[in-house]
Amino acid sequence: MVIKMRPEASEDEKLEIIAFLKGEGLNIHRSESEGITLIGVGGPLENIDISDLKVLIGVEEVIRITAPYKLVSRHFRNDNTVIVFENGVSIGGNEITVIAGPSAVESEEQIETAAMICKSMGAKVLRGDAFISRSSPYKFQGLELEGLKLLHQAAENNDLLALSEVQDRYQIDQFIQYVDILQVGPRNMQNFRLLKELGKIDKPVMLKRGLSATIDEWLMAAEYIVSGGNNQVILCERGIRTFEPKTRSTLDISAIPVLKSLSHLPIIADPSHTVGDRGRVIPLVRAAAAAGADGIMVEVHPFPEKALNNRALQLYPDQFNQLMKETGAIARAIGRKL
Repeated sequence: MVIKMRPEASEDEKLEIIAFLKGEGLNIHRSESEGITLIGVGGPLENIDISDLKVLIGVEEVIRITAPYKLVSRHFRNDNTVIVFENGVSIGGNEITVIAGPSAVESEEQIETAAMICKSMGAKVLRGDAFISRSSPYKFQGLELEGLKLLHQAAENNDLLALSEVQDRYQIDQFIQYVDILQVGPRNMQNFRLLKELGKIDKPVMLKRGLSATIDEWLMAAEYIVSGGNNQVILCERGIRTFEPKTRSTLDISAIPVLKSLSHLPIIADPSHTVGDRGRVIPLVRAAAAAGADGIMVEVHPFPEKALNNRALQLYPDQFNQLMKETGAIARAIGRKL
């Protein structure tokens, strides 16, 4: 349920309503949207009569949200969430933000070179995993804490934001020291203990769609983070498992406009992990940008043939340069910028 306050409602009137609702044992989430105060109400609503709320001083409208996700719903916040960082980069506004970098941090030289390449071609965020989930326990598992430190340093040296995947709630304290955006991978999309802990931090979280997750399940996972108090959530479409064997997974382009209608959260597309083949990444980037994605995330390596994992899907620098030029043209055609 959402309570929409009148524009002229005083702060005391708003606080009085919040105090009343908390006294009823309800969870409260306050938001400012288009100059209007919205009060999201969660918890046991069975004993709450909407007609009683409507007559409270300062209340303009009471909206019952039927979707299971409340706070991430477009009904709760009509204007888009825009996440703005200290260096001026934003995700969710008119700009299509590009996140790029290697699949994994492998060495100081490798991540520094990758950062310089990505920065020179227009990327705003440097990605690189330090902790890696592999199907085989005998393959490269990442540099762990040392990898986070190297990623942080390379990003700082090149005036980029840093993004890396957190796998466990016990890693969060390390991650918030070294990265600007914590990524939740598809296998952890419904790791609810992890999501609850990420709801307590004051840093953006990129939530990837699970391999077989529906859009509703994905939005409910985002609700876990937002309901904990962290409003800085970015959704990432990275492909879902289908019956088609020719690609790793199927990039759900249609999910982008669907999410735009259902939620106010920004949406990123990750084509690299979808097809598993660098030669097919650029067409999917073009499609995602045209469909309305707020950003693109791709894997770029200085020497993909030498990468310690995901060799086949990481772009060469010249391919990334082509991607940026073509995406920029599409952005301009639809009234956005890169």
